[in-house]
Amino acid sequence: MSAENVASTETSVWYADGLRFTCTRCGACCTGAPGYVWVTDEELERIAEFLGCDVREVRHRYTKRARAGRTLIEQENGDCVFYDRQGKACTIYPVRPVQCRTWPFWPGNVANPQAWAATCQICPGAGRGRLHSADEITQAAHETKMR
Repeated sequence: MSAENVASTETSVWYADGLRFTCTRCGACCTGAPGYVWVTDEELERIAEFLGCDVREVRHRYTKRARAGRTLIEQENGDCVFYDRQGKACTIYPVRPVQCRTWPFWPGNVANPQAWAATCQICPGAGRGRLHSADEITQAAHETKMR
C-alpha cells in the first residue's frame, strides 16, 4: 500500500486518532489453543539464517503444510514452537513472521470499535501504552490481509 493510499485511508477509518498498544510479553497471542501462523518462503529463509541452519531443516522441523500454505507448528501444549514460556519470549523475535509482527492490528481486530474492544479483552497490551497512528495500523492490517 503506498503512503498516498494509507494517508487517504487514515481519515476514513474509525481509528483515525490512532490506537494504543504495547506488548506486555504475556504470551497470550503465542500460547493456548492451536492456530495458524502463516509463513512465507522469505520468512523461513530469515528464520533459518537467524537460527544458523538450512531452510529445509526449518521447514521440516518447525512448519507443516495446512490449507494452501505453511504454518508454524505448535508445542504439545499448543504454544508456538518458538515461544519460550519460561522466558516469556519469542526465540526468533527479530525475524518473527509478519503475522506476529502486526498483532494486534489484524483486519478483524480493527474492523470496528467493537472488534477492537474484544481484542482489548484478550490482550492486556491492546488499548494501553504507545499510541500507533492510523497509518501504522492500516499498513499492518494491509500486510496481514495480503497473506
